[in-house]
Amino acid sequence: MYQIEPPLSPKETLPTMYDLPSEDPEEPGLPDEFHDFQPEILRQTFRPTNYPYDRVFVGSDLNLYYDVRHTSWYKRPDWFAVVGVDRFYEKRDLRMSYVIWQEGVNPFIVVELLSPGTEKEDLGKTLRDVNKPPTKWEVYEQILRIPYYVVFDRLTNNLRIFQLQGGHYEELTLTEPRLWIPEINLGLGLWYGSYQGIERHWLRWFYSKNNWVLFAEEELEQEKQRAEAEKQRAEAERQRAEAEKQRADRLAAQLRALGVELDEE
Repeated sequence: MYQIEPPLSPKETLPTMYDLPSEDPEEPGLPDEFHDFQPEILRQTFRPTNYPYDRVFVGSDLNLYYDVRHTSWYKRPDWFAVVGVDRFYEKRDLRMSYVIWQEGVNPFIVVELLSPGTEKEDLGKTLRDVNKPPTKWEVYEQILRIPYYVVFDRLTNNLRIFQLQGGHYEELTLTEPRLWIPEINLGLGLWYGSYQGIERHWLRWFYSKNNWVLFAEEELEQEKQRAEAEKQRAEAERQRAEAEKQRADRLAAQLRALGVELDEE
């Protein structure tokens, strides 16, 4: 009797992140400092409250391989986040790229920072050449079906957010430059402040309208202030107790001077 072996899955037969290139030596590097700092702000402040830390992955300028039929095709988002996936590749290794057929979980949100050379493609205004891979917009919308796609123009501080609805991206109408995303209990919006000594508008995640997710250094400063406040409270309590003791001692001395016997017990 012949035993039929079950077919192998793409994860078993297709290349892994170890097999695929993680960078293209002919591809230009980061265009400017903003494309370095802004993804770092997003990484530091992306903390969904309904997912544990070890079930969230964030990538920036990382190859995203998406097509099992063309395993060398990839896109390289400025920033993206995946929820419900292990923080480490196969629970043990830092990722060199994100390979969809190995991971089994698509990104939840992707952010592109507009550059003059990529603006048309970022906004879905370029047509696909039949001899080339699909455009960035096509990959995000039709292949990976990423629920949220964010485009930010730092020169005009124009924030545009698209949500996948009925299989296509629909631009959301923003009454202010921010959006609450209930699936992750977080909001994304424009924050004006200083980062790395640069004061300008930045994309940043928030817990509530006036409650931005803190950077690590802000948390340390907040903890330092909390500790100092506690120290001052304890000192004030000590001084109050000392003043109360001195008042009681003076009262006892006055009573003894009047011949009043005090119970020392």
